Amino acid sequence: MAIIISQAEYQQKWYGIRKNVQYPDSLDSFDVVYSCPEKFGVGYERSIELRDISLLIINQKYHEDLQIVSEAEQDEFGCIEFGFNLSGNYTCNRLDIFRNRGSKENFLQWDLPFQNYDTCVDTLFRDEHFLKVDIHLNSSEILHNFVRCINQELPPNLIKLIEGNSQASYIENNQLTSAMYLPLQQIINCPFQGMTKQIYLESKCLELIALKLEQLTKISNVSVKSIILKPRDIEKIHRARDILIFQQEKPPSILDLARKVGINDNKLKIGFRQVFGTTVFGYLHNHRMEIARQLLQDEKMRVAAVANIVGYANPGHFAAAFKRKFGVSPSECKAGKKICE
Repeated sequence: MAIIISQAEYQQKWYGIRKNVQYPDSLDSFDVVYSCPEKFGVGYERSIELRDISLLIINQKYHEDLQIVSEAEQDEFGCIEFGFNLSGNYTCNRLDIFRNRGSKENFLQWDLPFQNYDTCVDTLFRDEHFLKVDIHLNSSEILHNFVRCINQELPPNLIKLIEGNSQASYIENNQLTSAMYLPLQQIINCPFQGMTKQIYLESKCLELIALKLEQLTKISNVSVKSIILKPRDIEKIHRARDILIFQQEKPPSILDLARKVGINDNKLKIGFRQVFGTTVFGYLHNHRMEIARQLLQDEKMRVAAVANIVGYANPGHFAAAFKRKFGVSPSECKAGKKICE
């Protein structure tokens, strides 16, 4: 049975109880760890204040589904958030749009100050291991300084926000890229303290922001086509993704996939890229490679067997695709050679 709680009560239970607050190092007052309330689950939220950046590391698991209800209000501050979800699936419906946010996805969400929001419900699911890194910018100045010379390569709506010429919020969900995993792990497992920690973590946050903007630049350059997706359209696109993964050994054609979820194939192709940041079969390819990596690393299966499982009749073609994705051959991966995930 789901636990239903208001946003204010949720924050009070997380941040308002002194015994739940810890400082990993007495010298680092900018680094605070909040333990998950026992009635909810286990884990922590770690808040680290850097120059013009608030870094949040979330590592937790809930005993029951948790629904957090935010009442209708006017947001006086707005936010610029770069989110990177390493594991755990949850739903949110901010900006009047229902969204699934899943494992191995990232997003950029830019909400402007003084916007009015209706009541919304975010749902965190039981027994999901939530591991994510959120980077909040205190102002848009960082982005403006970095991209003012090359910003025409970014999506037009994002350019307008950076330039201060838009009153519309922005949201973009994509898959994590292989280059993002290393700085994410370096943030979570930072070995430094004091000033060195601050400089190190700030550099890693900027690296992730750069990688996200690079991803948006590539998407913008590949296709300028975009469409307005209704909440129902987004649900259908997520269902199409689920079908694609379930039938990965014999995936349906795009036309058949569109028919299964009740959407036209053109909207599926364009909408899929908008929601997941890649094509339908680009997503399937990335998923197959992840499965192959796990089978080689964890199960130590033979390369030919793994190739067959993920749909490659020719082990040589599989090996070439795997090396393009991860930078090492399947045999090297199986032998334990480290790869950038």
